[in-house]
Amino acid sequence: MYGYGFFGGPTIILVLIGMALSMWASWYVNHTFSRYNQYNSHRGITGADAARYILDKAGLQNIVIKQISGKLTDNYNPGDKTLNLSESTYGVASVAAIGVAAHECGHAIQDQKNYFPMRIRSAIVPAVNLGSSASMPLILLGIILGMNKTLIMIGIWMFALVVLFQVVTLPVEFNASRRAVSILASGDLLDADEVPMVKHVLVSAALTYVAAALSTALQLLRLILIFGNNRD
Repeated sequence: MYGYGFFGGPTIILVLIGMALSMWASWYVNHTFSRYNQYNSHRGITGADAARYILDKAGLQNIVIKQISGKLTDNYNPGDKTLNLSESTYGVASVAAIGVAAHECGHAIQDQKNYFPMRIRSAIVPAVNLGSSASMPLILLGIILGMNKTLIMIGIWMFALVVLFQVVTLPVEFNASRRAVSILASGDLLDADEVPMVKHVLVSAALTYVAAALSTALQLLRLILIFGNNRD
């Protein structure tokens, strides 16, 4: 049956593998964060304190630090130059919270220094948002209209943009973590024995991006396997 492989078939294993990877990565980062969230920093500084210190030292006094709801919803917004720290980070004096705050400061410093991968990621966001919302509807419409190859291929190419975004995100996140570890290893905010704890937290966070990229790439591979072999 035409289009059957899209709704089932042996290639569904690729989706299941991607889901398993994402679920494991999500569990691991939460588990690691919770573990090191129990260790208060020797100096008693909070995530917000650490972020303010790092930003000011980098000459980024203009960046406003805000508290937002949620756990591990921390982010840096280059549009309005705000560093948004979650409830689990902002006022918490744990090693884990400081590590997460420092990571987000790493993104702010990337923005300041015009870090090229970050610029690429920001530039493709509009196209990625369109691809993320429209790719699957286009593929489904192509199937419904009797395997319209044009619609299906447009949908696949749009989904490929999502994969590209996930891949470009990897160096951005890895670099932000390296910057964070370097800053914290200087001794201004954490003692030497606390730095390895931060590394564990940031590595676990990085794995979520790796899992997301792999999961999305596996979905793209599945689409190519299903529709790349179709013939009139």
